[in-house]
Amino acid sequence: MERSSVSEQPHELKYEAKKEGTSPKKVEEAKKATGSNKRAVVEKKLEGKK
Repeated sequence: MERSSVSEQPHELKYEAKKEGTSPKKVEEAKKATGSNKRAVVEKKLEGKK
């Protein structure tokens, strides 16, 4: 399992959303906004939205 990236799979989006205290949709939006699926990049983007 690749832990440094967030895939498009629903369980991955849900996991990251729960971890970050947000919704799977926000995780998906952060991925699109950053153009990256790297977990660190997505989490940094999400932190700005809290």
